[in-house]
Amino acid sequence: MSEIVNMHQAKSSLSRLVERALAGEEILIARNGEPVVKLVPVLREHKPRVPGRYKGKIWIAPDCFEPMSEEELDLWEKWDH
Repeated sequence: MSEIVNMHQAKSSLSRLVERALAGEEILIARNGEPVVKLVPVLREHKPRVPGRYKGKIWIAPDCFEPMSEEELDLWEKWDH
């Protein structure tokens, strides 16, 4: 079911109305009691992942997944997050 909101009310509560529209509610905005626009979310286009997009741009050292030395581990644990 749609809710009809007058223009003045829509101006003063736009953020709340947008959240309701994003949640799936249909909001109609009226002028002089006559609905003139519908507030609906913009559907985002999900582009498919492109494998190999960063090929040649990223380099991972051969020892990347080797365990840390005691010295590196100490530095890691002392690092201020």
